[in-house]
Amino acid sequence: MPDDAAAERAAAEEESAFSHPHVAPDATAAYGDHPDQVIDFYVPRGGETVAPLVVTLHGGAWRAPYDRGHLTPFADFLARRGFAVANVEYRRGPVLPAQGGTAPVAGRWPDTFDDVAAALDALPALAREALPQADLRRTVLTGHSAGGHLALWAAARHVLPADAAWRTSGPASLRGVVALAPIADFAMAEKLEVCGHAALQLLGGQDQFTDRQRYADPALLLPTGIATTLVQGRSDDVVPQAVAEAYADAAAKAGEVVGLTLLEDVGHFPLIDPAADACAVVAEEIAQLAW
Repeated sequence: MPDDAAAERAAAEEESAFSHPHVAPDATAAYGDHPDQVIDFYVPRGGETVAPLVVTLHGGAWRAPYDRGHLTPFADFLARRGFAVANVEYRRGPVLPAQGGTAPVAGRWPDTFDDVAAALDALPALAREALPQADLRRTVLTGHSAGGHLALWAAARHVLPADAAWRTSGPASLRGVVALAPIADFAMAEKLEVCGHAALQLLGGQDQFTDRQRYADPALLLPTGIATTLVQGRSDDVVPQAVAEAYADAAAKAGEVVGLTLLEDVGHFPLIDPAADACAVVAEEIAQLAW
């Protein structure tokens, strides 16, 4: 496909994904004092009294302009598929002055990681109160792009270095992880300059990257022992296929089998677009783990 045609298709995919109106949650609960430390809950739309819980983490390169709002149509899509859904917000990078205007920085160290860890720790109690339909024994963690990274990271907290503040004594109680076009391998992401070196920014810049990578890079936190599937569009030019493949290769070297579902003629955004066939594939991958 010619480059201009590929770019035109990618733009159309992004426009479609962001064209859906935001869907208000059925309940919202705070897991901290900051305005971004909240979780939105969506009840299963089919009237189910008990349903698997899907925890969603939005993408946007860990940058402030992108919040959980753009993932609410996807959360509603999953709820209409019979899932209980918890859509997690977290602190992202601030907008700082830069040459020619303002530029959002990717993430906050350590705040972004503090929030995801705190949200997952608080989730069971919050869900029991706000979303009684949720079957916590059937929890699947999913995330898109930077949120895919956070989902993989959250599932690997028990294998963090011993001095990590976020380390847990054992694996999370999860049926599995479905990471959607995740920024899953920081070395490969930086090689490909993914999202304008977002991973480098997330860890605080070049001086901090190597030291902090072992606390934050999912490709270095293996094996987890938790069932994991990556869903990736072959035509993704935002987080290319090579990033997911690098994570799957790292998992294999660590003795762990990670599923990798590659979708032909699919870019970055159809994975979370309820109007796209790829989104139905994602829901099926989640269902296979949840049930």
